[in-house]
Amino acid sequence: MLEPNVAAPQFTLPRDGGTETALSSLAGKAVVLFFYPRDNTPGCTKESIGFSAELAAFEAAGAVVFGISKDTIKKHENFIAKYDLTVPLLSDAEGQVCEDYGVWKEKTLYGKKHWGIERSTFLIDADGKIARIWRKVKVDGHVEEVLEATRALQG
Repeated sequence: MLEPNVAAPQFTLPRDGGTETALSSLAGKAVVLFFYPRDNTPGCTKESIGFSAELAAFEAAGAVVFGISKDTIKKHENFIAKYDLTVPLLSDAEGQVCEDYGVWKEKTLYGKKHWGIERSTFLIDADGKIARIWRKVKVDGHVEEVLEATRALQG
């Protein structure tokens, strides 16, 4: 299980627009990774819109933000177009990054067990270490809380 002050697991994932993002290429910047279950679901949509709305504020705080789910790039691009999202989305179709960050969990929905992504956010500092972890995220107020923590890193 990941904890604050440990090195964030490295990854390279495809992102919307046909490029790839490697965590190692972001050294020197704070990085916000928000893991979410699926594109076009109510909570995931609200969270993605929230991070998109505050993207400039995160950038002003010296951070880059990425959403990660197991959805394909095609689904991500449709999701981005449908809601005019500005936050970049990464596709972890194989699920390895979800495993590395400990967000692939057994969940229960309507009494049935299934595996899925537990909504979680990781704030990584400019040195590549995990600064904060939010697990079992409730969407309301979450973006603001992450932004406040990101600003505190500068300080």
